[in-house]
Amino acid sequence: MRGGSFMRIVRTSYYIFFFIIGFILLTCIRINAEQSNIELANGLFKAGKFERAKKVYKEILAKKPKNFHIILKLGEISLFSNHLNEAEKWLKKAIELRPNERKPKSLLAEVYYRQNDFQKAASLFRNIGREVVAKKLESFKDLTPYQIESKTDITALNFIITDPLPVVQVRVNGREKVNFIIDTGGSELVLDSEFAKAIGAQKFGTETGTFAGGKKAPYEQGKIGSLILGDFLVKNVPIHIMNVRQFSKPIFKNLRIDGIIGTVLLYHFISTLNYPEGKLILARKTEENLKRLKKEAKEKKYIIIPFWMAGDHFMFAWGTINKSKPMLFLIDTGLAGGGFTCPKATIEEAGIKLLEDKAGEGIGGGGRVKVIPFIVEELSLGEAKGKNIRGLFVPGRGKKSPLEKIFGFHIGGIISHAFFRNYALTFDFTEMKLYLSRKK
Repeated sequence: MRGGSFMRIVRTSYYIFFFIIGFILLTCIRINAEQSNIELANGLFKAGKFERAKKVYKEILAKKPKNFHIILKLGEISLFSNHLNEAEKWLKKAIELRPNERKPKSLLAEVYYRQNDFQKAASLFRNIGREVVAKKLESFKDLTPYQIESKTDITALNFIITDPLPVVQVRVNGREKVNFIIDTGGSELVLDSEFAKAIGAQKFGTETGTFAGGKKAPYEQGKIGSLILGDFLVKNVPIHIMNVRQFSKPIFKNLRIDGIIGTVLLYHFISTLNYPEGKLILARKTEENLKRLKKEAKEKKYIIIPFWMAGDHFMFAWGTINKSKPMLFLIDTGLAGGGFTCPKATIEEAGIKLLEDKAGEGIGGGGRVKVIPFIVEELSLGEAKGKNIRGLFVPGRGKKSPLEKIFGFHIGGIISHAFFRNYALTFDFTEMKLYLSRKK
C-alpha cells in the first residue's frame, strides 16, 4: 500500500512538473509574440505607415487594455489623421495612466488648439511649461478665435508676384495693405517685428523656434484684432512675431515683406494655392463647398493625395525621388528658389550629385545658412510628378533631419515651391486630402 501511494505521488509530481514547464513555455511564447507585435507596430510607425501601425496597436490593446505606450501611439496617429475626438479619447486615457508624463499632455494641447478650444489648450500648455503660449491663448477667453465675417463663401487674392514665392496683399488691424508671403512651412500668421509694433499687436512673451539648417532663433507670441483677406474679415487672430523684413532684400529684391501666411490660418479654410493663375483662393469650410470640391475633382480628374499633419502645421504625404522607395515628404511651400531639400541619407539613396561648385548662401528664420544646389531628375508626390526639379541641400546636419527627431518617424525630405509651380494645390483639412490640378 505504501509503495503504491509512493508511486502515485511520484506520478503526480511529474504531472505537476510538466504542467509548470508547459505553462512557463506558453507564457514565454505569448510574451515573445506580444513583444514581437509591439516591435512590428513601432517599426510601422517609424516608417510612417500609420494606418497599418494603428491596426496592429489595436490588436495588442485588445489583450493589454492598459498599455500606456500603445494608447499614446493611437492618440498620436489619430491626431496625425485629424480625427480629433478619437485623439482626445486616447490621450485622456494615456494621461490617466501616467499623469506626470509630458507627451500625452502636449499632444492633447494640440488637439484642443486645432479645435480653437484655446482655454483647454492653455491649461495643458501651462502644465508642460509653455507659459507664454498659455497666456496668449487665455487672452481669447471672451473672444471667438478666427471669427470669419463675409458676405460671400469664397474669396480670391491675386499674387503680387509668384516667384520666388507667392506674395499677396492683406490688411492688419484696419491699416493699409501690406505684403505677406504664403508659406505652408510656417505655422500661425507671422508679423514682422517692426510692423507688429506699428500696428499695435498685443505681445505675450518670447519662445525659441528651429528653422532652416536646424538654426534656432527667438520669436514672440502675440495677437491681432483683425486681418482682411480679400472679401473675408478674420477677427481675433493669434500670431507669431519675428524679423520677416530680413527676407525682403536677398529674396524679394527689396519688395518689403511684412508677414507670412502659414498653415494654421489656411487650416481654417478650404485653401487653394493656384500657382499658374496667380491666386490664393479661400473658401469657407462648409459641407456645400466640400461637396463642390469633390465634384469638381471627379469631373476634372484632379490628383488626390491623402496627407497627415503633426504638431500644429507639419503636413506629410508619400512621394518618391529618382525612383527611390516611397517615403514621407514634408509639404512646405516656402523653399524660395527650390522644389526639394532633404537630409544626407536621401541624397545618398537617390544617387544625387551635389553641385558643390555652385554652393552659396540662403536665408531662413534663423539667419543665413550654406546651401548646395542639385537637380532631381524625377520627383513625385502621390501621382503628381515633376522632372528636373531644382533642389537645395543644407549641409552640417548629418544624415538625419531635425524633424525626424521631433516626430519619431522617417522623413525623406521637404517638397516645395518649384514642384508645385505648375499646379493648383488645394488643402482639405476636413478629410485630410490634397487636390492637385496641373495647368499646362
